[in-house]
Amino acid sequence: MINLTGKKALVTGGARGIGAACARLLAQAGVDVGIAYRSRDEEAQALVRELTDMGVQAFAYKGDLATREANDAFVAMAVEHFGHVDIFVGNSGVWPDVPVPVSALDDERWHHTLATNLDGMFFGARAAVRHMPNGGRLVFISSTAGQRGEAGHADYAASKGAMISFVKSLAVELGSHDITVNSVAPGWVDTEAVIRPFAADRGRIEANIPLGRVASPMDIAGPVLFLASPLARHVTGEILNVNGGSVLCG
Repeated sequence: MINLTGKKALVTGGARGIGAACARLLAQAGVDVGIAYRSRDEEAQALVRELTDMGVQAFAYKGDLATREANDAFVAMAVEHFGHVDIFVGNSGVWPDVPVPVSALDDERWHHTLATNLDGMFFGARAAVRHMPNGGRLVFISSTAGQRGEAGHADYAASKGAMISFVKSLAVELGSHDITVNSVAPGWVDTEAVIRPFAADRGRIEANIPLGRVASPMDIAGPVLFLASPLARHVTGEILNVNGGSVLCG
């Protein structure tokens, strides 16, 4: 088991799904964890209780993580609780489940998707690195769509593709500060936001995944924990695809 006792981590979009799984694995490794969320009060508070029961410090912050103000406040709360930041997991995001051709893609959806998936990551990372005096780890959740595109989801694919370029740029910029910057790129994941709207098509989806299954949130959290650990101390600027081999099948 990876032991990161004493480290301090922030997880955005942390109340459920991939974010909650990341928070749990980090806590199991001994990390004090702050989670940020937008609307799931009961789930967020239940998770904080669960993490503290593991013997670590934990807190939750509620806000609109597409904004600078919320990200700054989240990191400020972390500094108040922990003193500094060692690990930042940028997971908050939106995936509009209705495909829309670019000719019909309205301004509101375009700007909302990019603000949530890209602006929020910039604001969060900028605030976090200001409080990483001893180096650190930035890990972002991107997507296979950001690498190969996604018909009907140009807004989502563009936001995740830009995130990947952001990761690579920060890796070069922050390396001299002993801060590594990487991304985990999932395919289909069994979360409320991603796979459940497509429950009727699950059989077809899994038939196109060589491993024959949709990922669980923990399948994504494990690679995040690895990238946040000393085992990945010489890994930076990388996009770790975790998709069961689905991109190999077109």
